[in-house]
Amino acid sequence: MTSAPTPDDRILFDAVVYPHRSLSKTGFLVVMGLIAGCSFSMGVAFYLVGAWPVVGFLGLDVLIIYAAFRLNYRQARAYETLTLRPDRLDVVQVDLAGRARHATLQPYWLSVVLETMPGRSPCLILRSHGRRVEIAAFLPDEEKAALAESLRRALAEVRTPTPHRRVPG
Repeated sequence: MTSAPTPDDRILFDAVVYPHRSLSKTGFLVVMGLIAGCSFSMGVAFYLVGAWPVVGFLGLDVLIIYAAFRLNYRQARAYETLTLRPDRLDVVQVDLAGRARHATLQPYWLSVVLETMPGRSPCLILRSHGRRVEIAAFLPDEEKAALAESLRRALAEVRTPTPHRRVPG
């Protein structure tokens, strides 16, 4: 038997933040196919003119590009979740190795700050009761600003008292 959710279990804001990936898996296969095809064609041409050692270096180039893409995709396993309830904001940050860090912040005193420093990308910081949690470090500047604004709006709703309603009867 499951119990009915209490008003404090309501989710008012829920976001999952992933690093940006401009190339899908299909796009990756197409790009790697084009690179391998070009390298193979050039390798055949070099082999036919007698420069056969170049073929090995062209194959090595393809392997290095493949390894670079795989490392990049490995970082895509990192993500963050932000879940706002009336009584708390839960932040879960999972790194590329799968290790999770949890932080729970009280929403009434929480400030969402977009810190800008010369020569650096802005940092999106959550501050409450002396705690400081940086979130969405891997997002582009525009997306950090949009996330900050969405979170501020949701926090404003939490902080706004709702009028008590009379139950008819």
